[in-house]
Amino acid sequence: MNPDLDKLQPYPFEKLAKLKSGITPPQEKKHIALSIGEPKHPAPQFVLDTLVKALPEMERYPSTKGLPELREAIAQWLKQRFSLNQISAEDNVLPVNGTREAIFAFTQATIDRSQKHPLVVSPNPFYQIYEGAAYLAGAAPHFLPCLKENNFIPDFDLVEDSIWQDCQVLFLCSPGNPTGSVIKPDTLKKLIELSDKHNFIIASDECYSEIYTDENDKPTGLLEVCAEIGRDDYKNCIVFHSLSKRSNLPGLRSGFVAGDQDVLSKFLLYRTYHGCSMGIHTQLASISAWQDEAHVQENRRQYKQKFDQVLEVLKPVMDVEQTDASFYLWPKTPINEEEFAQRLFAEENVTVLPGSYLSRTIDGINPGEGRIRMALVAEVDECLEAAHRIRSLIERL
Repeated sequence: MNPDLDKLQPYPFEKLAKLKSGITPPQEKKHIALSIGEPKHPAPQFVLDTLVKALPEMERYPSTKGLPELREAIAQWLKQRFSLNQISAEDNVLPVNGTREAIFAFTQATIDRSQKHPLVVSPNPFYQIYEGAAYLAGAAPHFLPCLKENNFIPDFDLVEDSIWQDCQVLFLCSPGNPTGSVIKPDTLKKLIELSDKHNFIIASDECYSEIYTDENDKPTGLLEVCAEIGRDDYKNCIVFHSLSKRSNLPGLRSGFVAGDQDVLSKFLLYRTYHGCSMGIHTQLASISAWQDEAHVQENRRQYKQKFDQVLEVLKPVMDVEQTDASFYLWPKTPINEEEFAQRLFAEENVTVLPGSYLSRTIDGINPGEGRIRMALVAEVDECLEAAHRIRSLIERL
């Protein structure tokens, strides 16, 4: 077996299950899960209709590169959403079976094991796939703390040149999971300059980019900054997007990777051998989703309603703030985050995720300690009920 498998830590939800084991919550209270970032809003009916109509396409093998019509729909969406000067559906876009699969595979394809100390640089806390993908690609993860004093964005100015020199892939997550923070354009420009100097790939995970509260303040994307500075070849810049959060379609397993043509051509070669082409029926359903914005606007309206109501209940008793974007809250807990999550389940039958499960302790600091991640994915009434139960627990402490 691959010895690097032994480097993988238990997934956060394994730790959560262990934390809850042996506890019987009050049965008169319906369980409310705020722990998993799985959208609970209804999937768009027109996408489901397209999917059903396209089911006979399962009689055909799909190509790894995907239908030209899908790549064109994605290119047009990118161009409109991020004000791109130009983007080629042929060369700059590649459909993938969700960003989780794509992030892992991308790391395997891009790490050069012949180098002495290949690094994958990542925010901390982070989406766990960044770490696992690094280890299994023969690289080491290097974590940058996301602290409140820097709006939960890594302070890239504190990173030593030796780290950038060994960096092969820099993962960004903007809007962040679990912090909801958005990286500003000036910071992205600075990172592009560092990429040019040290020749590493910037891999920006933007799967929460379409969930925000202010219609006049959309999260900035990496390719958007490339367009602003005239970097229309997107050299060393790659973005990941998905329909899971944007369109409430986590089970469709549909997303895309876009950016640098040279990087994507090698990634396409890897994927040809990887055997992970997207079914044609899924591709056709995806086209209909990327071409419609009305359902996405309704999605945002519902999330904003939940944020407003939940924050109104919790702010008087908890250190919690509206995040820049995403559907997460990242509040401080009045007691140890594990104990808080355990008691919340035991006494109120509400599940949240301890922040330390999403982070690593580096130099004695775990940025997730004393925090929980709350995913406001349930219906409005359930989220509001969960907020009242959380407040009740806090008032008893």
